Order: sequence, then structure tokens, then C-alpha cells
Amino acid sequence: MGLPRECKNWNIYGNGASYLGIASEFEEPKLAIAMEDMRNGGMIGPVKVDRGLEAMEASATMSGHVVELIRNFGTTDIEGTRLRFVGAYQSDDGSAAQAVEIYMGGRFQEIDFGKAKPKDGTEHKFKLPLNYYRRVVDGTTEVEIDMLNGVFIVGGIDRYAEIMAIITS
Repeated sequence: MGLPRECKNWNIYGNGASYLGIASEFEEPKLAIAMEDMRNGGMIGPVKVDRGLEAMEASATMSGHVVELIRNFGTTDIEGTRLRFVGAYQSDDGSAAQAVEIYMGGRFQEIDFGKAKPKDGTEHKFKLPLNYYRRVVDGTTEVEIDMLNGVFIVGGIDRYAEIMAIITS
């Protein structure tokens, strides 16, 4: 019987700055393929066809006031904010910890400053729609998605390379 690898601890970096002890929650982006029903002549029912990737979005909650991140709000650069999540995943079966890094690029769509109340913790929530995503596990890139440059690599296979070769030649 195996035991799952679970996130034992983690940190977030924003544009190179560490938020160790400040970042309190991180929500990874969902990876999803946009699919649409298609039923053409001769088919007895619809099938789902690939229509590209869905939009990606990550969010982070910070304990306290983080002015460095707030200063990124409203940037006109579509890749104006870079976040990096670093997590240590480990099973309770005695195996070595696994390093998971997630590199993200986008710009803040929303900053929720929440409520300010004496004796309650301060939390600011940052919503980041992404145009770039890369997941690296123990130094190996498992997934890389670059919406602007047509890169869609999973497990070392560029799933969009053939299409990009056709449209850029």
C-alpha cells in the first residue's frame, strides 16, 4: 500500500522577493482544455472536440500588507507580475521529499483587501490571470504553457509544435 505525497511546506516568491512567513494560502491554476460538442452527419451522438486551452488563473493570500505586490496592480505589461511557488511534497513512507516549482506570469486582475478589524489578522487576496505557466518537479519540466507564444508542453511532448510550425513558416 502506498501513501500519497502531500505538500509539507511551501513558499511564494513575487518578482524575486520571498514571502516566507507572509504568504498564507496559494491556489494553483486549473489546467483545462476547452471542449465543444460536435455532431456531424452519420454520427449517432456528439463527441467533445478540442478548442484550445481554457484561461488559467492563480491566487495567493498574504497575511498582512504587502505593498510591493500592490505596486504591480494596473501594470500595462501583460507579464508584469511573476510569481513562483516552491513546495516540498513528501509521503509518510520515509521517501525523500519532492521539489515542486510553479512559475507563473500575468498581471493582477483583482486585489481584495478584505476587512480591517482590531485583533483580527489582516489578509489580502491577489488574483492573477496567467499567460505563462511552468510546473517543474525535481528539476524536470512536466508542464509548460505559454499562451502568447503557442507553447504547450506536457511530459516533454510539445503538443502544439506541429501547428506552430505550420503557421510560422
